Amino acid sequence: MVIASIDLKDGHIVQLKNGKDLVLQRDDADALIKDFDRYGEVAVIDLDAAMGHVDAKGNTVNTPLLKSLLRKGNVRTGGGVRTVKRARELISLGAEKVIIGSSAWNPDAHDGDSILNTAFLDELVQAIGKQRIIISVDAIEGHIAVKGWTETLAISLIDGAKAAEKYCSELLFTCVEKEGCMQGTDMVQVRALRDAVSCKVVVAGGVSTIEEITELEHLGCDVQLGMALYTGKVSLKDSFIACLNWEKVDMIPVIAQSPHRQVLMMGYANKEAFEKTFATNKLTFWSRTRDVLWTKGETSGHYLEVVKLRVDCDRDTVLATVIPHGGVCHTGSFTCFGSDPDETSSLERLYGTIAERFANPRPGSYTATLDHKRVREKVEEESEELCEAETKNDVIWEAADLLYFVSVLMYKEGVSWKDVCDELDRRHKEK
Repeated sequence: MVIASIDLKDGHIVQLKNGKDLVLQRDDADALIKDFDRYGEVAVIDLDAAMGHVDAKGNTVNTPLLKSLLRKGNVRTGGGVRTVKRARELISLGAEKVIIGSSAWNPDAHDGDSILNTAFLDELVQAIGKQRIIISVDAIEGHIAVKGWTETLAISLIDGAKAAEKYCSELLFTCVEKEGCMQGTDMVQVRALRDAVSCKVVVAGGVSTIEEITELEHLGCDVQLGMALYTGKVSLKDSFIACLNWEKVDMIPVIAQSPHRQVLMMGYANKEAFEKTFATNKLTFWSRTRDVLWTKGETSGHYLEVVKLRVDCDRDTVLATVIPHGGVCHTGSFTCFGSDPDETSSLERLYGTIAERFANPRPGSYTATLDHKRVREKVEEESEELCEAETKNDVIWEAADLLYFVSVLMYKEGVSWKDVCDELDRRHKEK
């Protein structure tokens, strides 16, 4: 599959040729990551950090933008990650994986010495876990390149990769000579690398056609793509469809889930169905009984708005996160896997109901009467009543009241439950 890349330099999104020459620059990061995340993971790279242009705290001019992007999709990030503290911070801010470059290597290695910075990598694995680590095996003329690709080490690509996979879940290989040139990657080196290691391999640098992406997929490699996406030479839609395992099946099972992860339904899609899904942003299937394309909700109006699609490890099943507009099942139920006509209660559902009450006040709506002063008084009152509750049922009742008023207060302050959960997640990952 394709991992779209957002490279940051001087506070802008850029694409460079051979890691040096500016080819394009843009400033629509939020729109880009929303689009890119629809199809798969996104890599956000701080090029200034990779070049060592950091302040005393390890930050660059890109840091505010980087932080804002980390929780807006399934993001992996890298560029100048030189300390375990920095890696832990990036994970706590929302990065799913951290890409380690120059810091992974021992530039002074001699005969008998490890070619890796094992002290750093051992500590890093202990701190964030091997599954969250990606090590860059960028190469120039077959040798590991470091310091923003300005230097090469006396370490071959293959030797470096074999040593590095002990400390990571993935290797990111960039053929630097091909980077930004859109003339194809070095398939000879890719095949040698794929044969040499057992961990996941992501290929970057020069890939510019669907055919090449498909070939790399068949080799068992993902592709990190930049220039070809920004110039329109390759589309993420076409890449997504091409990388599905059509050799194994001619219909891909598609599981639809709500943004709150409640499973809604399952259907089957062929290439034509995926094309229409991406064209309309409404989840579309192939009806095996009628032998026709079928967009969910085309007769009832209860369509499924697509947020993002993810493939499983075998590339033969797709998980679609969707926003349901009306009941999903033909019986009128919210989900095909239950009889409840409404979504299962959750804090997010409560918050949504509160938002709707303020946006469209109904006659007699209590929620709509709560101003900033009154809702704070109610939070204080309900907190006290919860603390005084003596039985289990009393605790349940008072906790429900408190959560309702807290949700109203949060809504009025523009804070979502996702914001709160993200902060809890950040604190958990910081420890």
